[in-house]
Amino acid sequence: MQTRVEEKPSTAKRMIIMIVAVLVLIAVIAGIKVMSIMKMIAAGKPPPPAVVSTAKAAYQEWQPELRAVGTLRAVRGADLALDVAGLVTRVNVRSGEEVKEGQVLLQLRDGEDVALLHQLEAAAALAEVTFARAKEQPLAVQVISKADYDQAAADLQAKQAAVAQQRVNVAKKQLRAPFAGRGGAGIVTINPGAYLSSGTTIVTLQQLDPIYVDFHLPQKTLAELRTGEKVSLTLDAFAGKAFEGTLSAISPKVDSDTRNVQLEARVPNPGRVLTPGMFANVSIDVGSKQRHLTLPQTAIVYNPYGETVFVVKTKAEADREQAAEAAQNAEPIEQQARSRMPARRPRRTRDRSCQPTRRSCARPS
Repeated sequence: MQTRVEEKPSTAKRMIIMIVAVLVLIAVIAGIKVMSIMKMIAAGKPPPPAVVSTAKAAYQEWQPELRAVGTLRAVRGADLALDVAGLVTRVNVRSGEEVKEGQVLLQLRDGEDVALLHQLEAAAALAEVTFARAKEQPLAVQVISKADYDQAAADLQAKQAAVAQQRVNVAKKQLRAPFAGRGGAGIVTINPGAYLSSGTTIVTLQQLDPIYVDFHLPQKTLAELRTGEKVSLTLDAFAGKAFEGTLSAISPKVDSDTRNVQLEARVPNPGRVLTPGMFANVSIDVGSKQRHLTLPQTAIVYNPYGETVFVVKTKAEADREQAAEAAQNAEPIEQQARSRMPARRPRRTRDRSCQPTRRSCARPS
């Protein structure tokens, strides 16, 4: 009796079958995914065409200029104070008020000083009378001695000096404007009855018309700078408005730390709108105007390897330029070909006036 032996598949075959099944499954999933993506792309709208704007390039005249940032400064300005202490009796200035040169701005109590001044003036007047009498007496007849005469003269000079000194003391109790200008540092807070110490700032006086602007430029620009050149100022406080002036001074010394040179410009300020301490953008015109081809800022494409500008041309212009470039490129090729060709030897020509015959030929002499 024959027995049947069942053969089981080996392990290698089973692994191959499993791998093939997994690959088939992956292929089916990938195909489904690709089909869904293709359907989405087909259903989507194509991107709109890019919008391109053009601008016409034109020649314009540009004035070369130097730019800097400066600070405004008054022609004359000072913080006024008294060098003596005292009690305020009168204030003759208000905030922002226009003052004249020599005007009394503030008065301290000076009753005692004025009384002493009157006393000294009386003593000086008496000494002057005494000296006049002594001067009328003739020294020749010895009516008055030389010593008495000299004593009267010295006493008169001493009394006059004392009067002058006391007048200075009285003047110290008054604050006068050293020059005309606009007074006031915003608000004057000093009132009559207040006691002021010596050196206390009472009011700020500024002469604002004209006004100076101080700024700095690198030393390499010194060759282009000249006094009297046009200067233009722009400030953030007055947007869209420019103030014209002239370059008034150039410092003879260059700063050793920054290698910059200080400059000063004088700007008219009739409206008193420019005040000291403001900063301004300064531009100086140097040289003559130059003609340049100008482009819009947005037309330039900046790249790491340089700047690029796209030029729009018609088809006819493009064809002409291509033909011109082809002709230029063809000329060097022809020149190279001619240089490579061997030089031809010169052909020898016979003198046809004399043909070789048996007879002798008489050549022309």
